[in-house]
Amino acid sequence: MSKVTVVGAGNVGATCANVLAFNEVADEVVMLDVKEGVSEGKAMDMMQTAQLLGFDTTVVGCTNDYAKTANSDVVVITSGIPRKPGMTREELIGVNAGIVKSVAENILKYSPNAIIVVISNPMDTMTYLSLKALGVPKNRIIGMGGALDSSRFKYFLSQALGCNANEVEGMVIGGHGDTTMIPLTRFATYKGMPVSNFLSAEQLEKVAADTMVGGATLTKLLGTSAWYAPGAAGAFVVESIIHDQKKMVPCSVALEGEYGEEDICCGVPVILGKNGIEKVVELPLNEEEMAKFKASAAAVRKTNAALKEVGAL
Repeated sequence: MSKVTVVGAGNVGATCANVLAFNEVADEVVMLDVKEGVSEGKAMDMMQTAQLLGFDTTVVGCTNDYAKTANSDVVVITSGIPRKPGMTREELIGVNAGIVKSVAENILKYSPNAIIVVISNPMDTMTYLSLKALGVPKNRIIGMGGALDSSRFKYFLSQALGCNANEVEGMVIGGHGDTTMIPLTRFATYKGMPVSNFLSAEQLEKVAADTMVGGATLTKLLGTSAWYAPGAAGAFVVESIIHDQKKMVPCSVALEGEYGEEDICCGVPVILGKNGIEKVVELPLNEEEMAKFKASAAAVRKTNAALKEVGAL
């Protein structure tokens, strides 16, 4: 029996739970929220689609009852306030750090062997906080951001190419921020061929720029953070773990010398399996790409420093 807990039953958390249930990723999905009735209501609503959609996963909702999350294989943390138009992810740190730390500590009381997937923003810093606060092996703490950013990258590539997004491969590394993510256009392919065979340098620059502000663009349109793609990206990471798929997925993970960085969580490609992070993959970055990665890591490290200022570490 496999079990996944999603903490936070807001737009992102509920979407993640719904995708997990619909795709039957786990036998049981538990949603936990601090607001009375929200997770219970959304779980009931989802379960009333089971016959319509043909899935067998059981979805359970609870209000602040961590005992219901016991023995989870994977826990997804979406808790915290979402972005509003004009806000950066980094501006959320003061409020979200305390929430994420409390959630992570409570989760481990009941699921000491769980793998934790962090979605809460600022995602790289919340991943780092979880790693430092919990003291669990680094393979069990994973930030979702790179999976989402790469999906957005492939969307913008497919729009520029006029093709199906499933025929495009592309990857985003670096921090999960409007100025820190690095869409690797040089490695992107369309049906196995470099996208540079089809798109000009100017077009690729626009694709990269659109990717970097992809979240901010949606926040401006929606008036709050996006949820369909972030929730689905979280579920994608969970499925890779629960089903031991050995997929290469860009995620925010603890670096210990890889890419010349250490004591930081930043987005790089990893192999995901039943133990969480099976391997960190080091890409053959050129001088320009490595310089961008160093700058991105420096920006993430600066945000991490704020954890001490707010008393989270």
